[in-house]
Amino acid sequence: MRETVLALIAGLIVGVIFKFMKLPLPAPPVFSAVVGVFGVYFGGVIASWMVKFFQG
Repeated sequence: MRETVLALIAGLIVGVIFKFMKLPLPAPPVFSAVVGVFGVYFGGVIASWMVKFFQG
């Protein structure tokens, strides 16, 4: 949980800095790209679960 909070804080700081420097945000501009990242992550989680399940 600590890593998640630190990542959120770091992201907020970077977002504020980029906005003040009038740079484009270093993030996908559309929600579907974010959903794609979650899909990749959860695909990896499911694959790990399947490997453990079929190995015994």
